[in-house]
Amino acid sequence: MTPGGRFEQRGEMFHYLDQLYEVQGQFKIAKIEDIIRYSTERYFDTITQRVIVVERHDDRLVLIPYEEKGNEVTPITIHTTTRQQINFRLKAGRFRHG
Repeated sequence: MTPGGRFEQRGEMFHYLDQLYEVQGQFKIAKIEDIIRYSTERYFDTITQRVIVVERHDDRLVLIPYEEKGNEVTPITIHTTTRQQINFRLKAGRFRHG
C-alpha cells in the first residue's frame, strides 16, 4: 500500500490520506481499521462534522475522526486523548453521542 492509497478488506474500502502515514510508525493500520469497524464508543464532532471513534490502541486511548461515503472509509487522523478531554468536549457540546 502506498501513501494516499486504498486498501480493501471485508467489502469495505479504506482510503488513507497522506498525513496518516506520518503516524504509521506509532499506530498499526490493521488496528486502526479494527477500531473503526468494531468500537462501540462513537461521537459526532459538531465542529468538524465528522464521526469520531474512541478506543484503546495498545496502552493508549486514541481518537480517530473519519469520513464514510458508501463503502469507502477515510480515517482523517489518529491521536492520543484522555477521558478528561472527551468528557470536557461532551459537556461543552462539541461532541454528541453518535
